[in-house]
Amino acid sequence: MLNTRLCELLKVEYPIFQGGMAWASFGELAAAVSQAGGIGIIGSGQAPPDWLLGEIRKVQERTSKPFGVNIMLQSPYAEDNMKLVMDERVPLVTTGAGNPGKYISGLKERNIKIIPVIASVALAKRLEKSGVDAVIAEGTESGGHIGELTTMVLVPQVADAVEIPVVAAGGIADGRGLLAALSLGAEGIQMGTRFLCATECTIHPRVKEAIIKAGDRDTVVTGRTTGHPVRVLNNKLARKFNELEKKAAPVEELEALGVGKLRAAMIDGDISYGSVMSGQIAGLIKEEKRAADIISDIVKQAEEEFNRIASYLKKGNT
Repeated sequence: MLNTRLCELLKVEYPIFQGGMAWASFGELAAAVSQAGGIGIIGSGQAPPDWLLGEIRKVQERTSKPFGVNIMLQSPYAEDNMKLVMDERVPLVTTGAGNPGKYISGLKERNIKIIPVIASVALAKRLEKSGVDAVIAEGTESGGHIGELTTMVLVPQVADAVEIPVVAAGGIADGRGLLAALSLGAEGIQMGTRFLCATECTIHPRVKEAIIKAGDRDTVVTGRTTGHPVRVLNNKLARKFNELEKKAAPVEELEALGVGKLRAAMIDGDISYGSVMSGQIAGLIKEEKRAADIISDIVKQAEEEFNRIASYLKKGNT
């Protein structure tokens, strides 16, 4: 069931991607996910190449299995970081916040797979023509920067529109989500919020505790008026954002309010005035676990759910 084209493309056991989250997806986590048979991804965010090189080295010291780097194309260091991953022959690059078209030929020359995050059918089709290896269709349930379409709506439409493999992201945290994604036409999944509560994730413990305590309605979206909406846990910062947006505050004021707030949450543990990026699936996360246990639990549950559904179908035919 889990031997999809992505497994062959990336030479991995399971088509389970760990989201490349800024200030959260460091080398320790990426290495643990890759070692467990998934795809660990370093989140470069706004970081410079010297920092990124250090995280790449962490992964290489901990595992010989394939891993990736996520590059935000609006970062001032995007060009330098892309050159670095090419020089280091990192097996996989995922991208967000833009079109990686100008980098594709250079990546392919080095046999580096390129899989952008997309939030629409149109962008998926355009990137397929550009030569990307797969796309990550990310629904609005995700934490962090989001689009408008839900995962259940977006994934099957993208899967119908392109020939390359599709990775489903947004609202997935267990084996049921994996099986649902496969049913929608995806050939793998990406999880961010679930891996925030991996033992190897080095974010502040208060952030993990906040996610574990969160319920199904504890995330909100801020920044819609800026054109760059972000899903976060509801806290004093989020309420301040929404208060200013209701007053039609200038975009510059909203952007200034958000500066440094992700680091304040993930590194310093400020869960009141920091930006605690989290998906709506937080309500399903009840405990911190090793990355290997998260992956094995997901695979086991997906197989159990598959067998349960198969038994229903068999009964219906007898």
